[in-house]
Amino acid sequence: MVSSVNVKQREDTLTFLQLFKKSPHFAALLFGQIFSYLGSSITNVIMPIVVLQETKSAAMMGTVMAVYMVPFILLLPFSGVLVDKMNKVKIMLFVDLVRFALILTLATISFLNQLSMTILFIIMFLMGIMESLFQPAHSGVRAKIFTKEIRNAANSLTQVMMQGLKLFGPIIGGVIVSSFSAAWGFGIDAATYIISFLFLLSLRRLSFQSNTINTSPKRSIKQDLLEGIEVIRQQSWLWITILAFSVINIFWGGIMKVLLPWLINVHYQFDPTVFGLVISASGAGGIVCGIIFGLRKQWNKRGILTYISVALSGLSLLLLPAVASIPFIMFLMFLNGACNMFFGLIWETSLQELVPEEKFGRVASLDMLGSFALLPVGYLLTGWAAEGIGEITTLLTFSSIIVLIAVLVLFHKRIRAFN
Repeated sequence: MVSSVNVKQREDTLTFLQLFKKSPHFAALLFGQIFSYLGSSITNVIMPIVVLQETKSAAMMGTVMAVYMVPFILLLPFSGVLVDKMNKVKIMLFVDLVRFALILTLATISFLNQLSMTILFIIMFLMGIMESLFQPAHSGVRAKIFTKEIRNAANSLTQVMMQGLKLFGPIIGGVIVSSFSAAWGFGIDAATYIISFLFLLSLRRLSFQSNTINTSPKRSIKQDLLEGIEVIRQQSWLWITILAFSVINIFWGGIMKVLLPWLINVHYQFDPTVFGLVISASGAGGIVCGIIFGLRKQWNKRGILTYISVALSGLSLLLLPAVASIPFIMFLMFLNGACNMFFGLIWETSLQELVPEEKFGRVASLDMLGSFALLPVGYLLTGWAAEGIGEITTLLTFSSIIVLIAVLVLFHKRIRAFN
């Protein structure tokens, strides 16, 4: 009896090292993503410095980000349809080559001291278009490779590595721009896309169900898009959660991007390094949660666990103004990062489980659209509310709304029943 229990426990766990033995494709996808994300992390630090050097305007950086985000958001529904009609790996390979060319161009122009805001706008606009293609394709390839027996461990290890890059990528970017120049940083970013391309080449023989389906030439983009919407509509877990988070992200984004920096730097008047420690604590929470999540092959009562974690995330933000204590704030952000990671991993694994392979690109793009489309509204709403009722009141109100939404969603029996 004891031996059978031990066998069952071993079956329910999968070490991260075993992932690479079970799925060589996982290793190629993971390392490709690591290098690509590392380059992006470096550029995310360098870009604001370059814009400020060129324009001396913080508002111009917002314009650069808008130029990048607008095509990304607007094209997501259509790129999801395109991704489902084509080989997803080939799309990723094409995008990596284009991004390499774009960032190499940016690096070359920077080395020659010929960079202008017009050139930067054009490159960032094209990068936004490429991102709208890459993200649905990458999600579809993950769903193909992350089979049931490795799904939890594969998703958690991937997210743990991405959290680690969020911590160390900006540091590397800061060192590069301080010791060398922004042009070198762009050059390194370009090189990472080629490295990612080389890893992804080993996946080029992957076949997808969409390639074997005879689609009518008379089918419109609207019909294809409606198929993706129908997949979401048929699953209460999917449409309720996408709808809930399209609202939650408005308030969460405003707190994290607007109110948290104000709270640390202005309200508490802590040293600027404290903000870095607080953000690092959130990343550390995500890493710890990701490791724990990946140690189990199956999590039960996922609907209940998900929205309890969302409520705890909102509660951690609600308590931020309670005590002017750096360790206490770091603990709250550690908890916030862990809860967000837990939700993210359950959501990713549930998409891979519930969405048919041939329609995954469309559903993934609609999910991203729900997540990102209203973020700019959240930033504007946060600014207006802070000026009208005060920053602390806004923080308390927004975090309370997050907790309230999580509790209300838990009243839906389909959510509680999701296992």
